[in-house]
Amino acid sequence: MKPLQDLVRPNIWALQPYSCARDEFQGEASVYLDANENPFNAPINRYPDPRQTNLKERLSVVKGIPVENICLGNGSDECIDLIYRIFCEPAQDNVVAIAPTYGMYRVCADINNVAYREVLLDSDFQLNATRLLGVCDAHTKVIWLCSPNNPTGNCLNHSTIQRVLREFDGIVVVDEAYGDFADQPLFRHELKQWPNLVVLNTFSKCWASAGIRLGMAFASKEIIELMHRVKYPYNINTLTQRQALDVLSEIQKIDLWRATLLRERMQMLPAIAELPICEKVYPTDANFFLAKMTDAKAIYQYLMKQGIIVRDRSRVQLCDNCLRITIGTPQENNTLLGALRRFR
Repeated sequence: MKPLQDLVRPNIWALQPYSCARDEFQGEASVYLDANENPFNAPINRYPDPRQTNLKERLSVVKGIPVENICLGNGSDECIDLIYRIFCEPAQDNVVAIAPTYGMYRVCADINNVAYREVLLDSDFQLNATRLLGVCDAHTKVIWLCSPNNPTGNCLNHSTIQRVLREFDGIVVVDEAYGDFADQPLFRHELKQWPNLVVLNTFSKCWASAGIRLGMAFASKEIIELMHRVKYPYNINTLTQRQALDVLSEIQKIDLWRATLLRERMQMLPAIAELPICEKVYPTDANFFLAKMTDAKAIYQYLMKQGIIVRDRSRVQLCDNCLRITIGTPQENNTLLGALRRFR
């Protein structure tokens, strides 16, 4: 890895972050007259903790990551945008990503005026490290890898990602949004080994909390400090922090939900595969799967009329005639299967 200062935009490296009232005073007091807050309507009249101290301490225990290696974002999308703003000089630098993959990497590249280079996965939706590294140049600052990948559902080969981390001298982001549904070792536990690694995670999937918009970035202390310097001070509101703490107090319930989804996944894949309208179901490590159909567009339209919404991914590279189907409750899955069996 290059020295971190060489990877960071010079203006960001020199940035003096905004100092808010809750940064300047930390602790408890009986009278708060420092932040121009309205004294009525407690407790939401007060600005939220800009450091999310209590939440990070709880996350540290659950995730096995030190507090100093955690940054929280307004969804993982904020963490993605922060990485662009920290490392990529607009109209000069570029990033490299696999295809197909999560679309927000490209959207954020376009917003930040950063060139976005794609490398197609193979027919098994796996990464070729030689090809990926071959399209990098002196202005490639970030490589984006989603594992388990979206929309394909599969984990990328662990050793192949390690090769990319070893041979690329910039930042490698491994998005593990769906990692809790996979058996493969998680890269967040390898942070000490790879100083150029950033791992993304989210409350939206396994933790069943998409509505609170809370994402996580795990990285070296130095990278996390840069993310804290650039993020807006009160990016995680009080209600989100409280709800996240409530969710983290219900680990047994989350484990039960996860086990149910994994059991349903195991049953759904062969059930879909045996349908005459299904040509192939791809292996998955996520809470969804990709299925190649005889006529994805027609089946999608039919299901929509039945009040069942899946995702038609036919226009995505390598996903011709494919539907992406999320694992639902047992009742929802049975409803879907019943509808598909009636399709003519």
